[in-house]
This record gives sequence, C-alpha cells and structure tokens, in this order.
Amino acid sequence: MATPDFKKAKSTVKGSLNQLWNGPHRGFFRYALVATLLAALYILVLSHDNIFRWIGARREIRHQEAEIRHYTRENAKLDLRIQRLSNERDTLEEFARENFHFAAPGDDVFLTE
Repeated sequence: MATPDFKKAKSTVKGSLNQLWNGPHRGFFRYALVATLLAALYILVLSHDNIFRWIGARREIRHQEAEIRHYTRENAKLDLRIQRLSNERDTLEEFARENFHFAAPGDDVFLTE
C-alpha cells in the first residue's frame, strides 16, 4: 500500500509534467522532447554503432569466453599428459606402442587387418 508521502510526491510529479505539457513553454518542451526522442532513436537504432551491434558483440564475447574456458581446460589436460609422458617410463612406452606401433626387442608382432 502506498504511503502518503509517495502519493504526495506522485501528485507533485504529475502536476509538474502537466504544467510543462500544457504551460506557457509547452512548445519548447514538446520540441525538446521530440528532439531527445529522435536523438535516442538515432543513437540506439539507426547509427553505425547501434544497440543491435552491442547485443551481437556481447553474445560474441560470451561465446569466445566459453571457448577460452574450454581450451584452458583442454590445455590443462594436455599439460598433465605431457608431464606423465615425461616422467613415467611405463606411460611413455604405452603411448609409443599404441600410437606409433613400436615394439620392444624380443616382442612378437602380429599384423592384423
């Protein structure tokens, strides 16, 4: 429920706007209002750097930030794999056998197709 102070302020604002709209300087007020609305319309919609470009740019930024997070996680996984391949002989040997078909001396190799 509105307080009396709010009702009083609302009626004061309404009275002030009514006086501006219908008062002795109404022509200037209406001109200034139309000029302001046209300027806002130009800036937000019609200009080269309009609100639609801002929204598209923000969407592109969010997409690129998501890609950065994805590749950061991917880099962390690859760094861990590099560390394991550098420090653990068994991991390096397994990697070489699986990816490059290496065999140790004395291993029997069977080719299948």
